[in-house]
Amino acid sequence: MLTLGLNAAFHDSAACLVRDGAIVAACEEERFTRIKHGKRPVPFSTWELPFAAIHDCLRQAGASLSDVDHVAYSFDPLVLLGPGGGKTITLPLEPSAHPAAGGWDGVWDPLFVASIVNAPRHLASGAPHHLAARFAGVAHDGPFRWHFVPHHLAHAASAFLPSPFERAAVMTLDGRGERSTTSYGLGQGTAMEPLGQVEMPHSLGLLYERVTSHLGFLHSSDEYKVMALASFGAPSLLERFREVVVLDGAGRYVVRWERLPALLGEPRRRGGPIEPRHLDIARSLQELLEETALAMARWLHRQTGAESLCLAGGVALNCVMNARLRDEGPFRSIWVQPAAGDAGTALGAALWIDARHRPGAGRAPMEHVFLGPSFQEQEIEALLRSAKCSYRRLDDVAAGTAELLAEGRIVGWFQGRMEFGPRALGARSILASPIDPAMKDRLNEIKDREDFRPVAPVVLEEEASTWFLLDRPSPFMLFTCGIRPGQSARIPAVVHVDGTARVQTIRRDQNPLYHELLRAFAARTGVPVLVNTSFNTRGEPIVCMPRDALESFWSTPLDALVIGPFALEKPGAPR
Repeated sequence: MLTLGLNAAFHDSAACLVRDGAIVAACEEERFTRIKHGKRPVPFSTWELPFAAIHDCLRQAGASLSDVDHVAYSFDPLVLLGPGGGKTITLPLEPSAHPAAGGWDGVWDPLFVASIVNAPRHLASGAPHHLAARFAGVAHDGPFRWHFVPHHLAHAASAFLPSPFERAAVMTLDGRGERSTTSYGLGQGTAMEPLGQVEMPHSLGLLYERVTSHLGFLHSSDEYKVMALASFGAPSLLERFREVVVLDGAGRYVVRWERLPALLGEPRRRGGPIEPRHLDIARSLQELLEETALAMARWLHRQTGAESLCLAGGVALNCVMNARLRDEGPFRSIWVQPAAGDAGTALGAALWIDARHRPGAGRAPMEHVFLGPSFQEQEIEALLRSAKCSYRRLDDVAAGTAELLAEGRIVGWFQGRMEFGPRALGARSILASPIDPAMKDRLNEIKDREDFRPVAPVVLEEEASTWFLLDRPSPFMLFTCGIRPGQSARIPAVVHVDGTARVQTIRRDQNPLYHELLRAFAARTGVPVLVNTSFNTRGEPIVCMPRDALESFWSTPLDALVIGPFALEKPGAPR
């Protein structure tokens, strides 16, 4: 049975294809369109389906849309419209009351809902001409069966169903769904028991967005910058933030939005200087998020008695919060969906519908995120020749790349299937030695990033506890941890100002070539650690196609590119 999962409601448009419970392919639309987060400015946004991502998922499966049994869309407009409200949509010129939703928030909301109600027709007849052949032979009512899956249920399914747990508490933390912003549940087998939710306008995700915007960054995409900035500040405003978010002791909270303007003061101009008060705002917000999440996790643990916790939703990408839940929370084990943002709801919706409609459905733990497109050696070499690039073939890719890295080169690394989710985890990465203290600044300059942002390490899983205060695998770079005493001086490039690092561990079976590269680097330097950051520059999605990698290599100060078995080096690159 083939099930296609789609996310296209808010941002991070994505597709996922599941065959009999196994994830065949998953990818974000931004990787093909090169529009980061898939967001076009309103009023030009049409909440378009991720046709390129759908096409690639089907291509990897050797299938067409007519072969798909079920399509699962990770937003349910009937939650807003009410029963029987999905056939007619009124498009008012001004915001008007709606009996089911309690009033539209703005003039674009009815268009937003109408686009989702009509998504089956859009899928059947809206594919671009160059992709249309793979979408032929279907109508809006079949042969596939269409399913709307509530947004936070899709998040929850993405957290629990691919987790390693048969029974676990589930918590989702997001900006918003149809109405809910936070949800709680208990997963058992392939079932999910809802235990409660928090609804709009009360949202930790939207609060973090609002403060991100106030601090001069892009809301709904730059929250990780605020998380990094927080390490430089003091929680001097925490008591006042506690007056903005009030917990009720029963898993719910209220956001008193009216108190926020007086707390924040004048907003920072984008690109303007970062002042001490900005640092304290970031730190106080981060502390509030962590203690609120801890309180909710403790309530959920009392309700379920579960030993394990699964997390998803955009807020679950906050690796500092995740680490505090790991270290101070009541659960013995925590698993976070690596594509915890809205892209992951495509995966969750597909797995949920698969489990509901396939007799005897089981579960398959998600061991890696290498679910996107890959490219044959012949394709890559043909591109290099047509671009008239000077290149050499490496007899041993791991050893040859390790030699470049040990010489101090910064290397673009393009290998195998692309990662699904926001983290580059060894398929589309920029790699460097962590030994040079100046390496972080060099990388931030190459990527045009703010100088306060850290870079992350990848380490051999079998060596991780020797270098980091880490007692369990961390393959998806979703938790921070401390550095072992005495080791910071050996890997200074990856140590953040607070003495922590956002670590990725790697096993051979997860990515053999990547693992071998770290072994080869360790053989030359005695350090089984590399800097790993995403292969992109500011404002650009992570590279996907060989052409993207080539363009990024030649338009940035990268020293070398290893793409498949081929190595490109710039003349005069430092050794």
